[in-house]
Order: sequence, then C-alpha cells, then structure tokens
Amino acid sequence: MKFMRKSALILAIAPLIFTITACGGDSGQTANIGSNPAAQATRNRWDTIKSRGQLICGVSGEVPGFSFVGTDGKYSGIDVDVCRAIAAALFDNPNAVEFRNLNAKERFTALQTGEIDVLSRNTTWTLSRDTSVGLEFAPVVFYDGQAIMIRKSSGIKSLADLKDKAICVQTGTTTEQNLADQMRKRGITYKPVVFEDVNITFATYAEGRCDAITADRSALVSRRTTLPKPEDNTILDEVISSEPLAPAVAKGDTKWGDAVKWVVYSLVKAEELGINSQNLGQFTNSTDPDVKRFLGTEGNLGEGIGLTKDFAARIVKHVGNYAEIYDRNLGPKTKLNLARGQNQLWTKGGLLYSPPFR
Repeated sequence: MKFMRKSALILAIAPLIFTITACGGDSGQTANIGSNPAAQATRNRWDTIKSRGQLICGVSGEVPGFSFVGTDGKYSGIDVDVCRAIAAALFDNPNAVEFRNLNAKERFTALQTGEIDVLSRNTTWTLSRDTSVGLEFAPVVFYDGQAIMIRKSSGIKSLADLKDKAICVQTGTTTEQNLADQMRKRGITYKPVVFEDVNITFATYAEGRCDAITADRSALVSRRTTLPKPEDNTILDEVISSEPLAPAVAKGDTKWGDAVKWVVYSLVKAEELGINSQNLGQFTNSTDPDVKRFLGTEGNLGEGIGLTKDFAARIVKHVGNYAEIYDRNLGPKTKLNLARGQNQLWTKGGLLYSPPFR
C-alpha cells in the first residue's frame, strides 16, 4: 500500500516542480519559482488555500476506518477526520474540505504537483520519502505494523508455515519489499502473487488464488470486514515491519507544514489535557496556564503559524480530540474494534506525545 519504486520517477520530474535540498531539511528553498507555477503554489500553499476557501485533501477512500466513502457519498475515517481538523483550524468549518481519492501510485505526484494541499492517506513515513521524494511529514497519527492474513482452515500458524505458499501482495510497495526481506532473512521460499491495484490484490485473495495476503495490520483488519466471510479469516500474530502512518505536505513551504503539524499535535494535546468536544465549554474560564495557552484565551501562539489564536479550540469543538477520533472510527463500537495499543497517550504506555504549547 506504500510505493517506493515510484520515488525514482518523482525524483526525475522533481526539478520541474521544485529543487530538493541536499540535506532534505524542513527549510529547503525552491529555485526559479518565479517561472514555475507549480513551485510557486507549493511555496504559497496557505495563501492559495485561503483564497480558495477550501482545503483539498488526498485520501484513499477505500479503507474503512481510515478513509472510506459510504453509499451516501459521505467520507469517514481517521484520515478523513485529520483533514476536517485542518479545515476546522483554518476556516472554523470542518466541512470546508474537498476529498480526492488517490491510489498508491498517484498519491505522491498529486501532492508534488499541487493537485492536493495535504496527503492524509495511511502513508508510511520513511527516510526516502522524507528526502528524495520531497515530502514533509506531520506527526504520526497511527502507529502500525505489517502483518499477514490467512484463512483459518489453512492450518497456517506462523511465517514458517508459508514455505512455498502463494502470498498476495501489492507490487511496487514497501509492503512487497518488507515481505521479501523478512522471508529472505528466515530462508523461507514463497510464491509472490503481485498486482498493482490493491482492490484486485484483495479480490484475488478472496477468490482463494492465494494462501495468504500481506498489508498493514490495520488495512487487513479493515479489509477483512469486506470479505464474503470475514470470520473465516485471521491475522497472524507476527509483525514483520514498523509502519508509522502520517499526513504529509510537499517540502518547500515551512509555514504550511508547521500549520498541519500543530493541528495534529492539537488532537493529542487536547486528550492529554482532558479536553474534548463535549466538555470544551467547561474549560473556557480555566485558570490553568497550559489550558489557557492551548485554547488561545491567553497569548497568541496560533498567529505564529498563520492561524488564529483559538485554532486548537476550533479543532476540538468541531472534530474532537484524538481519543474521540479514534473511538469514532476504530474503537470498540465500530466493526473494526482495534485496540489502541501503541496509539495510546505516552502517559498510558503508548507512543502519542505532543510538544508543549508555549
């Protein structure tokens, strides 16, 4: 689900769009932007969005719990809510978003050419994407890992049992590379059954033409709900890679990147402070300096990144904190029922952590 080989293509066309600095730093500058409309749009992304009055957000649209289009045409999922949180911070309106469905092959090009403002599409943060592909990642919104799903009737209990078995995998992705690496390390031969389209990959598994299928664990849990008999399939306990999923913007506009970054941090910080969409009003007159700075009743932190001083309050009001977003899309009352695990706050043994709002 995460393309790496396409980085070569992106890099080849990158000089036409922007210049990647040698160090790949957050403050990289764009050369010759005056004659390049795409590069100019990238460097003035926030101004472009403000004049448009709407955020354009790239999503998958095909992964329940993360980004999915219902039969009513409405979008839902944790990636979708991140986009709505950004729109809430920018416009005080979570619905000021246009969603664009992108497959794994086209997602990076759409971001680099300015077709979308932000990519919120279960994308793994990697070194190459942070440098040669020219992405700037916001904080991780979901810590994941790659796993393997099999049919319960197969008798497969571990990776070792997959010797000489057919495994469905999406080609040209880090998923494909991770599988090859892990099986090679273990000396396990297997038969990769590869497809470029993720829907065809899962359909092939559903038809029984593969003994197993591999993807991010969250994607397997999500896609299992769409199989003809979900209960007949199970996910092996072994995790073969770490997959930190995060939103991304194009490098070259530090101001826009900072705005998206602190919107995500706001979701986490709100949960840390115990502030949610239901009790927000109770904190309006709080004397706690941390709360006052966070909600913008004291100081003007938001203005430093081009937002209003109450941008975090807007986010909580319209979208909620991280816990609310997680529970709404992935929690125990959903079909997915994914335990938070690593996606708990650091105070509860998880990995979610926000820098101070000061």
